[in-house]
Amino acid sequence: MSIIVRAVLIGLVITFVGSIPRSALFLANLRLFPQFPWAVPVTALYLLFFWRYLNGSGPPDTNSKERKHNLRANPVSVRVWFWSLVTGGLAIVALVLGLRLANRFMALPPQGIPDLGQASKVTIVGLLLIAAPAAAIIEESAFRGYMQGPIERHFGLLRAILITGTMFALAHLDFTPILWPYYVAVAAIYCIITHIAESILPAIVLHTAGNLYSNFDLYLHGQAEWQAPALQAASIWVTGLDTSFWFSVATLVGVTGFVALAYSALRNAAAR
Repeated sequence: MSIIVRAVLIGLVITFVGSIPRSALFLANLRLFPQFPWAVPVTALYLLFFWRYLNGSGPPDTNSKERKHNLRANPVSVRVWFWSLVTGGLAIVALVLGLRLANRFMALPPQGIPDLGQASKVTIVGLLLIAAPAAAIIEESAFRGYMQGPIERHFGLLRAILITGTMFALAHLDFTPILWPYYVAVAAIYCIITHIAESILPAIVLHTAGNLYSNFDLYLHGQAEWQAPALQAASIWVTGLDTSFWFSVATLVGVTGFVALAYSALRNAAAR
């Protein structure tokens, strides 16, 4: 149990150490000189030092190898890269389809745009662009690197998924209990790919892509489509199990089948 507690605490500390300065820089940019995205290069520089330290650079030298081992930013082959991205991409599509289907049964919590003040479009787009890889690097380092690794080695992958998924949910301010399965599902995608590839690098790329989609979808439409409350006319409690519902179910089942095949191909690629 002490292994789990230690892994969770270290992962959460890494999350906050990475996220708080980034958030402070973004907030400062929206209030000071909001016409220019000056926080973008500053955030990128901070992330560089953040990443290098977690990967073993800097003092103390006594735990340099341990930090590098815990981060698990190991290089992967071209085949593993390819199948990791294909598998993760399909899994994310399946997850979004599942959320939209769930939205036919219940109203999922809405997600609105934060106050952007007088920021220019250039600043907003710049912050959205840097926010995607920033969150991916910070969260994958914390949850799939430092947190998942020790738990997975001592207690197995399933427990690592449940624990990191729960902590991943609690670390997000928009968390409500109804979204717990969503965060565990996200954790499962990234945890399994990290486990098979033995590296967090593919998960970082996938996480970045997912963040870019959700960030710009939220910005362009004013709310995240898959988290918006279900329209009364779209609820199955009003329409019944209509053709649209069964089409969504069939699509989800089909994509899930491709996900299973892709995971198998990824395992074969990693075994070579």
